Amino acid sequence: QLQASGGGSVQPGGSLRLSCAASGRTFSNTMAWFRQPPGKEREFVGASRRSAGSAFNQYYAASVKGRFIISRDNAKITMYLQMSSLKLEDTAVYYCAATSRTPIVSSLSDASIYEYWGQGTLVTVSS
Repeated sequence: QLQASGGGSVQPGGSLRLSCAASGRTFSNTMAWFRQPPGKEREFVGASRRSAGSAFNQYYAASVKGRFIISRDNAKITMYLQMSSLKLEDTAVYYCAATSRTPIVSSLSDASIYEYWGQGTLVTVSS
């Protein structure tokens, strides 16, 4: 129900855009990106959470804030992750996740609140 795409190889300082398309009965009041670096645990990257009406707010991990931007195309139920100024440590498998709920902001980084997960797309940053 979630399909992530757009991964690939890029040099440090480069840019890449990931997409996460939702289908079927996936509800996406809140959508998020997580990543799992080689040999490490999965970590929160950022989230897009519904606020009032049709508006969404974005939240980011400190490690990517200012370099990554999350956006959404609600008509297509697609979320994007625009990654810029990529660093070696951004190398990871990136996963998108979604929930029908609108959780409190402090819980957005908790992977257990998301019911739906994409299959992951690999981003490799190397020189």
